[in-house]
Amino acid sequence: MISFFCSLVALILGYIFYSRVAEHVFGPDDRPTPAISRADKVDYIVMPGWRIFMIQFLNIAGTGPIFGAIMGMWFGPSAYLWIVFGCIFGGAVHDYMSGMLSLRHDGCGQAELTGLYLGSTARRAMIIFTVLMMMLVGAFFVYCPAIILSGIWGEKMMWVGIIFLYYVATTIMPVDKVIGRVYPLFALSMLFMVVALGIVLLVKHPVLPEVWNGLGNLGAERLSLKQPLFPALFVTIACGAVSGFHATQSPMMARCMKSEHQGRPIFYGAMITEGIVALVWATISSYFFFADGWREVCSPELIAKFEDSGLTLIQHFDAPTVVNIVCAGWLGTFGSILALLGIVAAPITTGGSSFRTSRLILAEAFGINQSSKRSRLLLSLPIFAVGIALLAWQIGNPSGFGTVWQYVAWGTQLMAAVTLWICTVYLHKERKCYWLTLLPALFMTVVVSDFFLVSPTTLGLPYMPSLVASIAITLAALGRFIWWTRSASGPETHANSKA
Repeated sequence: MISFFCSLVALILGYIFYSRVAEHVFGPDDRPTPAISRADKVDYIVMPGWRIFMIQFLNIAGTGPIFGAIMGMWFGPSAYLWIVFGCIFGGAVHDYMSGMLSLRHDGCGQAELTGLYLGSTARRAMIIFTVLMMMLVGAFFVYCPAIILSGIWGEKMMWVGIIFLYYVATTIMPVDKVIGRVYPLFALSMLFMVVALGIVLLVKHPVLPEVWNGLGNLGAERLSLKQPLFPALFVTIACGAVSGFHATQSPMMARCMKSEHQGRPIFYGAMITEGIVALVWATISSYFFFADGWREVCSPELIAKFEDSGLTLIQHFDAPTVVNIVCAGWLGTFGSILALLGIVAAPITTGGSSFRTSRLILAEAFGINQSSKRSRLLLSLPIFAVGIALLAWQIGNPSGFGTVWQYVAWGTQLMAAVTLWICTVYLHKERKCYWLTLLPALFMTVVVSDFFLVSPTTLGLPYMPSLVASIAITLAALGRFIWWTRSASGPETHANSKA
């Protein structure tokens, strides 16, 4: 478990030191924040910093750093490096810069930031893409929790109705009425679960594969994993390393902050916290799949069922099943409750935030005032209608939605690449150190390009030609950026010299 301890220390040190680098580059000041200058008692409301942190953490986390980390560790200990370096130099920088950009631009969303820095065509494409993504996430996180809850009590469609009514409330009500009161409690329960599981890990101290044992695809050797480590690992672990979904959620909290100086603990800090969650669950996954931990935590009946199934470990034990088994086995009845909160409450809160984000994006795009409940309801009706249609399609095509969800995972990382390019353009325009975001932007461009080319769910091209093509695409993007920097700085330099 030395890799786990080193990774944990690295994440903490990353927050202590590198977050200050990001803060210094951006340069927060004492100007009035949108929560003060545009206060409307609905979306723009000053809330306590600790509460904003909790909401931000839950909004960006959900089940992502749990399920993604479990599946990401199937590739082996290389997942540790992606969580640590991805989180410190990519994801936390992405979250901080995009959140601070929103804060600096009156709390505007990612689509509007795209228009400001990448042009009107990119803005229109981002509006459509982001709203569709948010509604897919919202619909997905209605039906799945309803299935789990119906197994405990009640009917499936009853829970679908209850969850959807909750979505209506979180979308329309002022941010401090439902989200501000409920989300911090769920975030606290998730953090408690992670701490408790971390303590059990320390007590058990299992012998696990370490980073120096090899960074190859360990899952291909031991678990019959068929996906290539690159780029699949970097899409599988999104939340907990780098995720573009976070840039859609940060504006919601940027509208509730009373000072720009809160940005470092709220945006950068929440991402590092999510990285720690991913780190704990990745280590649990390593114990479960590579150290025969499943034999320890599974009942004899479940072990016999697996051995008679003819399936591989990762085919029989999916991520939600691992969460249930480990929490119940290590933490007892209380652990089962925490697992339920993680599997049910977290996606429900993420889905609710997604529908609210859709309303905020459309309100910005069309300039619709949201101060009255009537205007919020009228704007939300088409969002709910599309959400219901997607939900009905998912119920009728459960396997088909699983395929769509793979595109959502890729789309999340595409949004991360775009957001990092936005931040890079901003930093260059402000004559600040744009390398802070340029390097992760280049890396994520390679990842999303290669995944789109090589994945069987998209083009399914051979591995090496896809990798070469993705590098060429990234170099072309870099060349376009360099050309822009020279053409943009030329007239400005000339004007400055005249002045």
